[in-house]
Amino acid sequence: MEATGTDEVDKLKTKFISAWNNMKYSWVLKTKTYFSRNSPVLLLGKCYHFKYEDENKLLPARSGCTIEDHVIAGNVEEFRKDFISRIWLTYREEFPQIEGSALTTDCGWGCTLRTGQMLLAQGLILHFLGRAWTWPDALNIENSDSESWTSNTVKKFTASFEASLSGERELKTPTVSQKETIRRYSDDHEMRNEIYHRKIISWFGDSPLALFGLHQLIEYGKKSGKKAGDWYGPAVVAHILRKAVEEARHPDLQGITIYVAQDCTVYSSDVIDKQCTSMASDNTDDKAVIILIPVRLGGERTNTDYLDFVKGILSLEYCVGIIGGKPKQSYYFAGFQDDSLIYMDPHYCQSFVDVSIKDFPLEMLKISSKEKYPLFTFVNGHSRDYDFTSTTTNEEDFFSEDEKKRLKRFSTEEFVLL
Repeated sequence: MEATGTDEVDKLKTKFISAWNNMKYSWVLKTKTYFSRNSPVLLLGKCYHFKYEDENKLLPARSGCTIEDHVIAGNVEEFRKDFISRIWLTYREEFPQIEGSALTTDCGWGCTLRTGQMLLAQGLILHFLGRAWTWPDALNIENSDSESWTSNTVKKFTASFEASLSGERELKTPTVSQKETIRRYSDDHEMRNEIYHRKIISWFGDSPLALFGLHQLIEYGKKSGKKAGDWYGPAVVAHILRKAVEEARHPDLQGITIYVAQDCTVYSSDVIDKQCTSMASDNTDDKAVIILIPVRLGGERTNTDYLDFVKGILSLEYCVGIIGGKPKQSYYFAGFQDDSLIYMDPHYCQSFVDVSIKDFPLEMLKISSKEKYPLFTFVNGHSRDYDFTSTTTNEEDFFSEDEKKRLKRFSTEEFVLL
């Protein structure tokens, strides 16, 4: 009888906390985002520069953005389309109850899981669609009364962006013959891309059957001692994502694997082994390794000496982003302008979207010393070639005892995850 009473109290407590978090994270702070016309904007390795010498020529890109290394786009619309095309995952409410709990929302505790999902989603977008891909309907989003992210938050972001670049000139409209060429090429190609776009999003749905959905990630997290309602640190999430990809039985995912770096060291042979042992076809194009590196960027706060390094990572064409921020508050960082980072915030509660139905709405989803020490290193060979018995982990057991101890420590520290 006493146990039953305790259970009821716990359920009431959970419902109260969930209701409070739902209310707290359902509000959107209406802040403006400011951009400069005179500096390039980097978004996941793609560079946009908005200042012209004349009507047809772009100024040389600066601040680490070179014409040889990056795709240069000249107008605001291209940046908007690219930004809106990224998959943005946030807190949700009223989804199917998480097994072993009374929770139907992740408000207040699931932000790192959400940013981890965004990291993986970008990796899948790169693999299946390529970095040049953008969602054809990205700029066709209409206002609605639902205050959804795409109809409200993105419009605020892009509207303030456009305002800060007032006077921007439009690129020339393609000629009729150019349009015909594009149309002939794109019909089947775009159809194939949209099928994969929807498929990728469905893998992150908030249902027990979704391969990389919250319900599945929590099941894998139980092996690290975590449960629904706990806050998950970035290192734990990295291993949860690795396990989720390993266990995925979808044929399209058999050539994809995740490598999680140990002690900030990437062993090249281990990465190659990951790729070679993935259950893929003989076609190399079907194989991919997503490398995740848990790294601390300071003590109580991020060390600003690491900013140039972070910007360098975000400038890479195959970067899938960075997650982290403050303890118990994770963000997905996707780009920067000058010394300001561009991120996507999961701390906004939206309604559950059933991705199992046909045509589900897509619009809803730095060392104080002057010496420079690397945040992480690449080493030839396998990790087993180096006798670091105190730090070696057995990935086949998902989390070894040493790894569990490190993850417990990491879960309360401030660092980011690439």
